Amino acid sequence: YQRMIQLRHLAIEFFEYYENITATDLIVPDTRLPSQQDLMCLAEVAQLSQALRSGQLWALRMIDSWGRLPAGLLYGNFRDLGNFDECTRVNQVMATTGQTLRGKYCFANLFTVIVSSVKVAVCFPAACTGEHMDTLLRQLFQQLLNIEINANTQLVNDVTCQTAEKEPLDGLAIFTIVLIAILLGILLLCTLYDYFLCADQKQMPSIVRIFSARVNSRQLFHIVDSKTNPNVIDCLHGMRCMSLVWVVYGHDCLMIALGPNINKVDFLPWYKSPFSMFIMHALFSVDTFFFLSGLLVASVGMRFVEKSKGKLNVPMMYLHRYLRLTPMVALAICVYLSILPILGTGPLFKNFNEYNVIDCEKNWFWTLLYVQNYVVPDNVCLPHSWYLSVDMQMYLFAPFLILALYKWGKKAVIGIVVLMLLLAACLFSMMMINGYSLNTGVGTDKIYFGTQTRASPWIIGLLFGYFLHVNRGKSFKLNHLTVWAGWIFSLALIFACLFGIYPYTANGYELPTLNEAFYVTLTRIAWPIALVWVVFACKYGYGGMANSFLSSPMWQPLSKLSYCAYIWHILFQQFNTYTTRTSTYFSDYQVMLRFWPDFGFTVLLSYGMYILLEAPAAGLEMLLLPSGKGKAKAKANPASAPDAATTSDEPASEIEPKVTVN
Repeated sequence: YQRMIQLRHLAIEFFEYYENITATDLIVPDTRLPSQQDLMCLAEVAQLSQALRSGQLWALRMIDSWGRLPAGLLYGNFRDLGNFDECTRVNQVMATTGQTLRGKYCFANLFTVIVSSVKVAVCFPAACTGEHMDTLLRQLFQQLLNIEINANTQLVNDVTCQTAEKEPLDGLAIFTIVLIAILLGILLLCTLYDYFLCADQKQMPSIVRIFSARVNSRQLFHIVDSKTNPNVIDCLHGMRCMSLVWVVYGHDCLMIALGPNINKVDFLPWYKSPFSMFIMHALFSVDTFFFLSGLLVASVGMRFVEKSKGKLNVPMMYLHRYLRLTPMVALAICVYLSILPILGTGPLFKNFNEYNVIDCEKNWFWTLLYVQNYVVPDNVCLPHSWYLSVDMQMYLFAPFLILALYKWGKKAVIGIVVLMLLLAACLFSMMMINGYSLNTGVGTDKIYFGTQTRASPWIIGLLFGYFLHVNRGKSFKLNHLTVWAGWIFSLALIFACLFGIYPYTANGYELPTLNEAFYVTLTRIAWPIALVWVVFACKYGYGGMANSFLSSPMWQPLSKLSYCAYIWHILFQQFNTYTTRTSTYFSDYQVMLRFWPDFGFTVLLSYGMYILLEAPAAGLEMLLLPSGKGKAKAKANPASAPDAATTSDEPASEIEPKVTVN
């Protein structure tokens, strides 16, 4: 480090040293004849050196785009991104040869500080490979600094290199663009028909109603009053939206932390702060969604099975469920694989292709089968889609649990509680026997993505939904002492889940396996139990200010968009992270500044995807695959179906085509 800081700008040192470059500089050791690629690289470096001597602007831009030794290296700034666009926009036709010299942007690993490699942006002629650059830089460091670099250390890797040249559109990209264009065309035509050719809305053709942006927007912004529908639980809208905000904020914090921050030394003090617990334990927002999913499945399922006198069309339930979730996921995979890679550029964008697109190319079908949490837990296509697989797998058991509750009542409740306790014991045993830990990352895929380890909140939601169904129409008279005790108990559980291990982990102590096993197992049960009281109190008039906030009508449109927002928010966040051009600064305030535009654009895109795909897909499903009483309703008003998919949990968890429990 002390030797490196004595150097001038690395680009200046490089081009002065190789002012008279020869083929022997490119081939070390000299054991082979120069290849055509060697000669092309040699010619372009020589032309660049000559242009520098004559002061040509394009050549000066190439060396100006190089990174420097990162300022604040001892403060955690291990990367200098240089100027990506200044390098890649070099496109100079050489008068002597008629060939075009393009800039190639790469990262060079200078040395290692603690556990991180110090990386600096370099800009070379595009004819030079990473091996050429590695050879030249290795000789430069050896001569200027008298440093012998380990032969196994790769200074420049072609994987990090980028030019301005774009690869041609592949078949999937063309298919995705054509598909979106067709959907937009149908949307536009149906909307125009609705506005200008349909005088009577009741006489509107079904297909127009399904695709009309006007009809679907009206449905989206329609506010349902719980006074007119006793099956509506208003506070669930607020709970769903607040949990969605928590998910998006937590992912934003993670993305910024993984970015090119200049103050990585601040991570440890941040981790020790109480506020960090809201981010580190954002996983409880996922448990909230599992709780809502189980609650809605039970509430809607019990009403349906009572109407059908104990009968459920299980295959049709599964088909409805699959068709509700899959179109949006499939489109997101197509965009993730084919559209984002051609839209994005930047110093870090190669990492997006390496760590995300490749996983999708290999494993996209597991995501569409909803088994990715077990088959490829470490290489999931759409990294946040593991939730879908867990929720779908629990939904497979829903019909049998609902039928058991319908036929055996309290006996079935006891059996389901025992099942939940056995699954909790399974989680505890896995952590104790195998040493799995969320803190160290050992076995995370087993205890975080496994359906059997995430089932407790869903089962508690299922049982509470059954309780609400059995007691529908009843009122509960509670005295003030009981109400206060309920709120104190609920808040105590919430704060225990969030801060139960805070003083211990914040001081850098490693949590013993037994302690962590108890904490993880019990919080998976305690968190949904706390939510049970919140929903109960809000529904039966004991919610106070909490109910006023959670039951506000302002949450209903966003609640209906929650599934689209869940699917698409991570694409915005990753795109913003990997297209970063300059180093960033990590702090809670900077995360908030990043969160609001990310969330705002996510909501806008979610609205577009709702009227483009989610609402029409649900309407077509109602029209083509009606069930029971929904058949006539679907024919009369198929556009009413989107309310079913979007006013349930995230993602949608419904049994009937038309869901009225929110």
